[in-house]
Amino acid sequence: MASVEIKKDIYWVGAIDWDIRDFHGYEIPHGTTYNSYLVVDDKTVLFDTVKKGFMDELVDNIKNVINPEKIDYLVIDHVELDHSGCLPDIVALVKPEKVFCSPMGEKAIRGHFHNLDLPLEIVKTGDEISIGKRTIKFLESRMLHWPDSMCSYLQEDKVLISNDIFGQHWAMNERFDDEVSFDNLMFESAKYYANIILPYSPVAIKFLDFVTELNIKPEILATDHGVIWRTHIDKILAAYRKWALQKAKRKAVIVYGTMWGSTDMMAKSIERGLVEERIEVKSLNLSSTHRSEVITEILDAKAVIFGSPTLNNGILPSVADSLTYIKGLRPKDKIGAAFGSYGWGGEAVKILNQWMLDMNFDIVDDGVRIKYIPNQDDLKACVQLGKLVAGKVKELVPEN
Repeated sequence: MASVEIKKDIYWVGAIDWDIRDFHGYEIPHGTTYNSYLVVDDKTVLFDTVKKGFMDELVDNIKNVINPEKIDYLVIDHVELDHSGCLPDIVALVKPEKVFCSPMGEKAIRGHFHNLDLPLEIVKTGDEISIGKRTIKFLESRMLHWPDSMCSYLQEDKVLISNDIFGQHWAMNERFDDEVSFDNLMFESAKYYANIILPYSPVAIKFLDFVTELNIKPEILATDHGVIWRTHIDKILAAYRKWALQKAKRKAVIVYGTMWGSTDMMAKSIERGLVEERIEVKSLNLSSTHRSEVITEILDAKAVIFGSPTLNNGILPSVADSLTYIKGLRPKDKIGAAFGSYGWGGEAVKILNQWMLDMNFDIVDDGVRIKYIPNQDDLKACVQLGKLVAGKVKELVPEN
């Protein structure tokens, strides 16, 4: 993929990773991009680098625009290694006059690159630098999603280089939001939010409010992953606010594992109870559903119902895996219930309830426990659990 001019003298020069499938536990079946941006002015500036191993692609794209040795400044908006992995090599090639980063960025750079001698310039929120016809305004975005994170705003061009905010893990040759399916784009954006940004939702709200207070109205959101937003900016800003506020709809997600089919039968009966009460349902069997898909569906759900058979006085490893992942992402304002089958011990439902308590879920019922294979009365109890959860969802979520 060659460099792409996104506005006059502002270029995408990043790299495409077609092969990556796992991003520290987040399944990304479509790969990702590592977006880097080059601005040519009286001073030429490179914003972020790329993951180690993609240096040649980055340099080739820069060479399509300018001799890399003519780059004057580097801006490091985020030190995570998918964006700074090539920093030592770029510094050796470019020999920049200055490298700009946030106060926490300095600490992260020193911690990652112990022997790298850099002409660091520390910038804080509101600081500005002139590079000729353009002014760069820096906005710290701490904990979206690292302490060092910041954004860079090209004021005259109204381009917000937004680092990991508003991104998607999605490899493609298209560079802009209006060149891909809008529905697919919003799904990938929601998945990215759920798996990366969700724990920092209170910070996301403050950041969105702060951008509004500063009267920043970008015409382009240049993200560090995925496509660049130039058409649907209002929609992604509105979506981020909705996701950050964790506004739920009348939706329940059933998340479960099964050994010999009993827990699966229970899940289907609970689903039936929810459907009969006209609640949207996503039923996710963990034998075929990845944890990152689970949290994506939970993002806009009001209820989550967990199920597992008892195994070795505990729960299935696949269920424990998903619960560990979900707990770390800290979804808020959810109601929950549990179900499970067992042969002799039957501890799974109690364990699932404790997980939900630890995640501050409001548990609406003690749950349903069934020994061996469920009979018709057992399955009726599962239908009733679905109806009970549905009633609580309707009580808490107004009808659209």
